[in-house]
Amino acid sequence: MLDKSKFKFKTQVRVRNYEIDWQGIVHNANYLLYCEVGRVAYLEHIGVKIDINSIQHESKIVVVRNEIDYRSPARFGDLLDVYTRISFIRDTSFAFEGILEHANSKMPIAENVSFHVWLDFRTNRPMQVPVEFRNVIRKFEGENALITIPQTLI
Repeated sequence: MLDKSKFKFKTQVRVRNYEIDWQGIVHNANYLLYCEVGRVAYLEHIGVKIDINSIQHESKIVVVRNEIDYRSPARFGDLLDVYTRISFIRDTSFAFEGILEHANSKMPIAENVSFHVWLDFRTNRPMQVPVEFRNVIRKFEGENALITIPQTLI
């Protein structure tokens, strides 16, 4: 299980009616959407520019792996806490961790680890995670994130 004490950022989402499956619980794929909401809110919170221009012309970051562990179901109308953090940055990749829990009962719902690769927007080839991004994450996460410095940056 992920260590919630390492998370410095939280946002909330409310389960909507169209996110429910025929069993009356949130469809499994929607938990990944809630984690994405958390990732975008996290980046906005720490001042990382997220707009259509930066996404299409400056940075290209792709999800290459998503892991999710389901703990308990969420239902229509539930208010969920979405905890998000970056746990590591390597040469060309980094990972987000996310915890979903019921806002009132604190019952765990799901945990997610997503792995991302930074691409050169012109060539679609992996490139080093920019120093500026590393510095922003280091400033926000402190010792809670393992941030390596590539040899080419030393």
